[in-house]
Amino acid sequence: MSYTKFGFDPAQVERIKLKMKNPETKERVKMILKGVNKYDLQDRVKVRRFVATLTKVLGEKVTEQQTEHLVNFVISQKIDPNNTFHLIKLWSMFR
Repeated sequence: MSYTKFGFDPAQVERIKLKMKNPETKERVKMILKGVNKYDLQDRVKVRRFVATLTKVLGEKVTEQQTEHLVNFVISQKIDPNNTFHLIKLWSMFR
């Protein structure tokens, strides 16, 4: 399954992937997401807050529609950050 089916701009995804290669940025993102669990990632309000915080840290401007796409994507994936299989699935989707 490709992330483009969820309305993500491939150029923006590549930009974010490049920014995440910066160790300082990667650590900031990890600190923001530290302690997040699968229930947090099913809560629309919390996911929206994470999206807002992370896009600010990454210096990415997102429209309201892009934010909705991101929130819907996270919720639809039913991500459990403590499940290695879920993380591998996400990693392979954005490789």
